[in-house]
Amino acid sequence: MPVYHSLGAIPPKRHTQFRKPDGTLYAEELVSTEGFSSLYSLVYHAYPPTIVKTLGEPYSVEPKIAREKHLKHTSLIGFNVPPEDDYLQSRKPILVNSDLHISLAAPRQSMTDYFYKNSQADEVVFIHEGTGTLKTGFGNIKFGYGDYLVIPRGTIYQMEFDGTANRLFIIESFSPIRAPKRYRNQYGQLMEHSPYCERDIKRPANLETHDEHGDFKILIKKQGLIYPYIYGTHPFDFIGWDGFHYPWALSIHDFEPITGRLHQPPPVHQTFEGNNFVICSFVPRKFDYHPLSIPAPYNHSNVDSDEVLYYVDGDFMSRKSVVKGQITLHPGGIPHGPHPGSVEKSIGKESTDELAVMIDPFRPLMLTEDAIKIEDENYYKSWQ
Repeated sequence: MPVYHSLGAIPPKRHTQFRKPDGTLYAEELVSTEGFSSLYSLVYHAYPPTIVKTLGEPYSVEPKIAREKHLKHTSLIGFNVPPEDDYLQSRKPILVNSDLHISLAAPRQSMTDYFYKNSQADEVVFIHEGTGTLKTGFGNIKFGYGDYLVIPRGTIYQMEFDGTANRLFIIESFSPIRAPKRYRNQYGQLMEHSPYCERDIKRPANLETHDEHGDFKILIKKQGLIYPYIYGTHPFDFIGWDGFHYPWALSIHDFEPITGRLHQPPPVHQTFEGNNFVICSFVPRKFDYHPLSIPAPYNHSNVDSDEVLYYVDGDFMSRKSVVKGQITLHPGGIPHGPHPGSVEKSIGKESTDELAVMIDPFRPLMLTEDAIKIEDENYYKSWQ
């Protein structure tokens, strides 16, 4: 949900001469989306962002599909993905379709010898465990438990972790990530009924201009391939920038729940939207206050969408034996609901401390080979 932001030095008028102290020009770059018709920023570099020294051979990181078509309630134990040192190698795609890819990652080390750019997808990196700093040319964003890092396509970045125990839940969206339209007025401002507002948005700060020549490796992802580029100048050579296209963050802990006398439907938890899917946040909240209310969610049939729940923390009264990092996939076409005994047990409860991320995609998801490795094969029997 970016608003206009500016850091560093910029000229009074765009597309005009902007000179260094030695009289040479800074290099202006327009970073635009959807052609020239949507969000953009103007960036001013110490050097042109086009100085490529060498290109390496691309290599594939395409998800390997293990189950393309299925109609089975599925559970994945996310923390069974083993940690790896490298950030990119640790990213394991588990659920994918043509609109988004969902991955898990447990990187132990910061990115120090290369930079990364996803050139065709916005990334939403949910921080389940770990703290650190997202470093970009636009500035830095400190992150911690519960933060959604929204990194728009084309952003070159590095992840700097404070320690080795890191768990990430990553969504790659092939369409822009936005705040839900119903929460915004005609000017894009978040309205009074929105569960979060502009004050909750963390924007880049502490712009660091790296005026450096050398060999800088940038791994660029496009169409399932990683292209190794060696640039002759540091990618974080921004002297200044302004606009609406930049990385930002929102903490799940700043999402204010919408509650009512009776059970509220999942759309009240919506946090972001993309093309053909939504991202929701389930946070600690008061339960329904009608004297005959049933706090547990009712059985429901996903007719038009799959449902993915990533369990973060807390007690889930509708599920048995939930663990941190567990993922449930309830495919469209068959009903699901609370586990046996959960409905009666929920009556009289006043609140919940559950924390989870939900994704509802409107095209079926496929399971990858990495997903099959962490599957609880008997989950579909858990309603018996």
